[in-house]
Amino acid sequence: MALHHQHSNEHHDHDHDPAAETDASAMAELLDLDAEVLEPYLSEVTGWLQELAAGPPRRRILDLGSGTGAGTLALVRRFEEAEVTALDISPHLLHRLGDKARDLGVADRVRTVQADLDAEWPALDAVDLVWASASLHHMADPDRVLTQVFAALRPGGLLAVAEMDSFPRFLPDDLGLGRPGLEARCHAALGEEHTARVPHLGSDWGARLTEAGFGIEAERTFAIELTPPLPAPAGRYAQVSLRRLRTGLASRLDADDLATLDTLIDGEGPDSLLRRDDLTVRHTRTIWVAQRP
Repeated sequence: MALHHQHSNEHHDHDHDPAAETDASAMAELLDLDAEVLEPYLSEVTGWLQELAAGPPRRRILDLGSGTGAGTLALVRRFEEAEVTALDISPHLLHRLGDKARDLGVADRVRTVQADLDAEWPALDAVDLVWASASLHHMADPDRVLTQVFAALRPGGLLAVAEMDSFPRFLPDDLGLGRPGLEARCHAALGEEHTARVPHLGSDWGARLTEAGFGIEAERTFAIELTPPLPAPAGRYAQVSLRRLRTGLASRLDADDLATLDTLIDGEGPDSLLRRDDLTVRHTRTIWVAQRP
């Protein structure tokens, strides 16, 4: 399973698998919390992208691995003349995106399409801008996907690739629970998991974009560091994130670390993430903006 916040490579048969439905609901909540807590980052990124895309109006935008629509809806707000097509493999996440678009009054500018980006793509009109946020590293063959993106873009069109270096960090080194360094151990175990399951995470995307025929227009790293007082949903964001991490790392952590994670994830206890005042949100995301000549 992917332990970070992605969705585009997760196959769910919601009509016949209750476990998959539950997992999709949990993922949807996580993606929504991510968008809410990190809204300043997303606003800054899309504002920067709007500056780079100055010139002819960008009327058709494609969001690859859209999830519940953080990128889709941010782009609709930034590019007021644009229509956005959101592609994702999960009908559950796309349904949630559609509901949000209706609630915001932009449903007429958002089209959702269920598609497996590792398989044959649906027929699409040529687009002016493609947004791929933390989705390419999930692809079985990201170079093939980049070739398809190149073909989908009009000449002069832009591709924005946003990738993360690892899972967000939330905890102080000393939790006061007798397990200092817990989060560092979790990240070390997560790195081993990613090496086995997500081999394209951390790729040299600039080189891959160049190899696909794109010209690199800009590269920028965004260091996210939120400190107390945090936005209201931050505790829940940490709780849902670490619950997902704890599930995925159950076989890689010792019993004491797992028990400490359970204490933190517990919504009722005095040491619950929902009650702590020493949480932070620390994360790094790098954006490449490339142009089809």
